[in-house]
Parts: sequence; structure tokens; C-alpha cells
Amino acid sequence: MRLDRDQQVFRGRTWNFLCLAAEVATPGRFRTCRMGDMPVVVSRDGQGRLHAFENRCAHRGALIVLEDEGQARDFTCVYHAWRYDLSGGLQSIAFEGGVQGKGGMPPGFCRDTVGPRRLRVAELHGLVFGSLAWDAPPIDEYLGPDVLAKLARVLHKPVEVLGRYTQSLPNNWKLYAENTKDTYHASLLHTFFTTFRITRLTQDGGVTVSPDGAHHASATHHRALQGQETAYAAQQIRTESDRLQLAAPGFLESVDEFGDGVVVQILSVFPGFVLQQIHNCLAVRQIVPEGVERTSLHWTFIGFADDTPALRQMRLLQGNLVGPAGYVSMEDGAVGGFVQRGIAAAPDERATILMGGTGCESQGNRATESSVRGFWRAWRALTGY
Repeated sequence: MRLDRDQQVFRGRTWNFLCLAAEVATPGRFRTCRMGDMPVVVSRDGQGRLHAFENRCAHRGALIVLEDEGQARDFTCVYHAWRYDLSGGLQSIAFEGGVQGKGGMPPGFCRDTVGPRRLRVAELHGLVFGSLAWDAPPIDEYLGPDVLAKLARVLHKPVEVLGRYTQSLPNNWKLYAENTKDTYHASLLHTFFTTFRITRLTQDGGVTVSPDGAHHASATHHRALQGQETAYAAQQIRTESDRLQLAAPGFLESVDEFGDGVVVQILSVFPGFVLQQIHNCLAVRQIVPEGVERTSLHWTFIGFADDTPALRQMRLLQGNLVGPAGYVSMEDGAVGGFVQRGIAAAPDERATILMGGTGCESQGNRATESSVRGFWRAWRALTGY
């Protein structure tokens, strides 16, 4: 079977986010996830080693593990009771020797020769990535030093899961991937951002793009650029709303926990991972294709294990900023659908993605689409399209 272009990406020489290491922290813990359209099991064995394998029984293709997460010594397929160990190795087959010497598997059958596909696994700053490509570069080389440093900036100590949910998006997965890399839209689409001065293009900041264009990190600093206070009003850009008021202004109280004045950082790892810091709201997002016009977005909110009660409460309150009804991201759940509908009859037309030039380099401003161009450069390099 020939893979379509998107699955060439997810099953190619890429590293795909699978889960947080904290979710499989102890022996026997497991979590199920997706890598593109491939269902995957991530587990930790009795020696503390991480494993990831395709969630597909080698017998008739049924899911081996049905639960989202849990604790197990091994896994048994519910269909015909084929049993697998925590690394995905086939351990036993029901009635392998038949009944009274009749039936069963043929002579010479070897369990070691069958089983689900196993993934190459890498753990980095508390994140677990997987790849089917054993010749993919090491994960740190894949990211490059600049994006890796931005990742380490946030995930610099052990995390805890605060909550998770899944959001359904009415658009192709690549449109959401574009959105996360689009530093140009945030203060134009999201009125809450500009009304309450969370991020504006007139604040200091910039975008870091890996040399191959695949990964990025955008940053907004708290300080405004001198002389730019009236730039939005001068262009008659919709930025502030008198109707938006906070009954509890303390909702937006925050602390500079990283000590660098960055109030927003959005980081992406190609093809489908996003790390978010908006003030003190931290989350990881996984983009999962569900077809040509449908995407699942898996959110996992995190805090640090040593959070003070006050900081933990701050993170929980600020969690209302994002998600399907989030004050600063509700529009992201709809705008991809607007694009999907808008381009329905224009397969041979072109988008104009020229903000900031034509290259994919890092830039010291956010009025640019450099990282969006980088995404398409990486996608084309893998698909040959």
C-alpha cells in the first residue's frame, strides 16, 4: 500500500511526540497515543526502559491495548488472547499447540518473527518522542541547538500533569500546524490578546527557526517597542474591545518564573508537537490527523513538581486562556475551518506567504511568516511534492 504524503511525513525520518515521560514514570506504566494514523503504545519495563510499539496485534490487526493509560505486567489482545510483553514482544498464543494435538500453529512457527512494529524512542527534557525511521538523526540534532535551547528553557525540571482534553478541529492538520507557527496573526485575530496587553506585534520579540525550517520558537517580551504605542490604532486595526472586561482582573496576574521577561513562547517540533508558555500557563499539544478535513488536538496542561500552591493556582486559572473556549485561542478552533472552506474550489491557486521576505531564517520580529514557510519547506523535503 502506497502511503499518502501526510503519512510519509509521520512515518518518515521525523520524530513524533508521543507522551510525557511523567505519564510513564514507573515500571509497568503505559499510555496509548497516535503517530499520524498509527495507534501506538508507550510503556516502561521492569528495568525502567522506555518502549513504543504499534498498537496492532500481529494476528488479525486488532488494537492490543484499549485503555488510554494504566499499569500492566503485559498486554493481551481481547480478540484471540495473544499476549505481548511491555516492549511489544509476542509471549504466548492461545492454543498454540492446538487441542489434543490437532489444529494450532504449524510446526516451526517462531513467535520471535511476528509482532507489531517497534518504534525508536527518545526521551528529551521530559518528552517522549518516537520514530519508525531508524536512520533518523538523533533527536537533539533533529531539533538543532537554537530550538533545543528554547525547549530546555521551559522544560528545565520535572513536570506534573494538571489536566488534559481533546479538541476537534474542522480542518486539515497542516492548517493548524501553520497556525501555531504564524507569529503574524496572534494580535490581529485574538482581541483578548491585544485588549489586555498579553502580546502585540509592537512588543519586543522574535522568531527562531531551525536551519531546515522544520521547527520554530516565537517569543514575546513584556516590554513595548519605543514609539509604537499607537501603531494599531493608526492602521485602524481591530485590536481592543470596550466590551471585554474582567470581573476578576487578578486572573491575569503572573510571575516571571523563567527570569527573562518572555511572557509568551510558542514552540513547535515538526510535524505535530507544540509547547506553549502563555504567562504561567504551560501545556503541550499534539496534532493528530483524522482525515483530509478533520484534526484532533490533544492538550496536556502541566506544572512543575515543585510549584508553590500560589503558582499552581495561577496556572490553573490561566488555563482558561487556551483551548476550545479559551479567551485567547477560541478563534484558532474556528479559523482553520474558515480556511478549509475558503480553499475548497481553489486547489490550483496559491497563498501569499511573503511577510518578512521569502526565506525561512530566524528573525528579530514577529511581523513575519518565516516559520510558516519553514513548515512547508520541511513538508516538501519529506514528500517530494
